[in-house]
Amino acid sequence: MAKRVAVILSGCGVYDGTEVHEASAVLVHLSRAGAKVQMFAPNTEQMHVVNHTEGKPTDEKRNTLQESARIARGDVTDLAKLDVSAFDAAIIPGGFGVAKNLSDWAVKNKDCTVQPDVEKIIKAFHKAGKPLGMCCISPILAAKVLPGCEITVGQDKECEKWPYAQTAGVVKEMGCKHVNKDVEEAHVDVKNKLVTTSAFMCNAPVHKVFDGIGIMVKETLKLS
Repeated sequence: MAKRVAVILSGCGVYDGTEVHEASAVLVHLSRAGAKVQMFAPNTEQMHVVNHTEGKPTDEKRNTLQESARIARGDVTDLAKLDVSAFDAAIIPGGFGVAKNLSDWAVKNKDCTVQPDVEKIIKAFHKAGKPLGMCCISPILAAKVLPGCEITVGQDKECEKWPYAQTAGVVKEMGCKHVNKDVEEAHVDVKNKLVTTSAFMCNAPVHKVFDGIGIMVKETLKLS
């Protein structure tokens, strides 16, 4: 029987929403595995809207659910309606929308608050013993909601290849275990049924990001 997977989006575009290449990679790998996918996003206003040609915020206002519909080809559901019992697993792609619309990590870092529906859903999947897959910056949601979990956001030493490596240090400060992994690898926290991969936390070619997300998807489905 086909695995049923909820994919949780945070808008559309790396600087203020879901990273589009990561979302696409997740969907392609799930499709290849024969999974049945339903996409969700919070019906909330984005923290802000960024002009992606300049990387600067604008005065525009946009809705996270409506923006996520761009990736979902219109077929996206309000996150508040996600019924955990209807799914075998959930996957959350990265992008700054995770740190801005699914939480306020972008502003408060380790002292952030996770969006209430997102927190409720992560806890519900965890309690039900159903796996969660996360990539790029989205593992910080697990670090906040599931104390003591094991995750990877790539490497813990900053360099040109790993410009966001300081995130690993913050994860450790939050009481979680960070496991160094390359971009084409994923870490499996068997106890918490949590699978993570670094994706664009690494300054890597897109095909390597795609391959690493493929491992994350495969391992998440294996746990379901």
